[in-house]
Amino acid sequence: MKGLISKAFPALESRNYRLYFFGQLVSLSGTWLQNVALGWLVLTLTNSAFWVGLIAAITTLPTFLFSLLGGVVADRFPNRSILIITKSSETVIAFILGFLTVTGNIHISHIVVLSFLFGMTIAFDAPARQAFAADMVEKKALSSAVALNAGVFNCARAIGPAVAGFSIAFVGVGGAFILNGVSYFAVLAGLLMMHFKEKKHRHHDHPFIQIKEGLVYAFTHPTIRSLLFFVTVSAVFGWSHLTILPVVARDILHLNASGLGFLYAASGAGSAVAGIIASAFSRKTNSTLFILTGAFLYGISLFLFTLTTNLWFSYLWLFLSGFGLLTLLSTLNATIQHIVPDSIRGRIMSVYVFMLIGMLPFGNFQVGFFGEMFGPWTALRICAAVVTAYGIGMFLKHMRLPKTRLDIGAQSQSRTDI
Repeated sequence: MKGLISKAFPALESRNYRLYFFGQLVSLSGTWLQNVALGWLVLTLTNSAFWVGLIAAITTLPTFLFSLLGGVVADRFPNRSILIITKSSETVIAFILGFLTVTGNIHISHIVVLSFLFGMTIAFDAPARQAFAADMVEKKALSSAVALNAGVFNCARAIGPAVAGFSIAFVGVGGAFILNGVSYFAVLAGLLMMHFKEKKHRHHDHPFIQIKEGLVYAFTHPTIRSLLFFVTVSAVFGWSHLTILPVVARDILHLNASGLGFLYAASGAGSAVAGIIASAFSRKTNSTLFILTGAFLYGISLFLFTLTTNLWFSYLWLFLSGFGLLTLLSTLNATIQHIVPDSIRGRIMSVYVFMLIGMLPFGNFQVGFFGEMFGPWTALRICAAVVTAYGIGMFLKHMRLPKTRLDIGAQSQSRTDI
């Protein structure tokens, strides 16, 4: 059985990766618990779809502003040390948010400030976290690690929201925030228990010169440039569909906080299954096929979600849309990671984070704006149409990408002098 698991998921052969995997599962479940609680709290305080989108945009704005600098930090310093600092900071923010809510002193202005501070930690956490996979596993297991990272994120997206509904019912919104703070102890313990020597490339150039080098590499490499543009489309018109779910749950499906949690859980479950499948087939998959299939499945399923008010069909379409979106994003990530050399990995992944999380403020704003102006169904249909159209456009151009199972690092070796 152990050999079968290792063959299917080669990244789990690494002790360090196993520690990280299970710590992240607990921690990210807490983070998703907080996301559901925060969306519900903002909607309760403001009764506005616009404010729900705006708070989500404020949370991701620092990534837009600082993630490229975060990539420089990831290339200069050990990623594990960066993650210990960022996770500790997120723990403190969660406890402060919980204390203010429990004591009845929470105000929308507090949420704005704490959301921005949380976003600041993500701006440095995300590039280090993306690059950290290559520190923990061998090159041949990198696609598996990337897919499992996405899978554990989305397993947490299934577990956390489901727990959120019950947590809010029994311990309140503030208690949910505190539970998230406690959940960070799991990933911190895993990071502290790891044993390995991290190889870092010591750079003495000015940070802005290094940022420029990363941007030049990313946008002059034709394959990486095309992949990053699709990441941006996925962020603005794909990932942002989750922002409007509190409004759909309350105003259209007439659900409470527990019902909202199950909607998130359905989407997360689909993404988790996609992550597991992507990891298991990481040595066999063709990037083009997985990217195009993921985009098409996401768009069609999300559109069908907007045509029903039946709860079970809603779960089904959200499950399939989550499956499609995760298939798309994990394949984009894995393909980029295989192309880039280690010496510039942190900066390239910071561009990836910039294009994904950094673009979310625009996605959250647009889905909140269209949701307020034309209703949440129209906002979601716009998201579905754009992602599907972009995927079809790539197909019509017959874009050919490398297979993720191949070691294509040789394509980049001539550029490792950056």
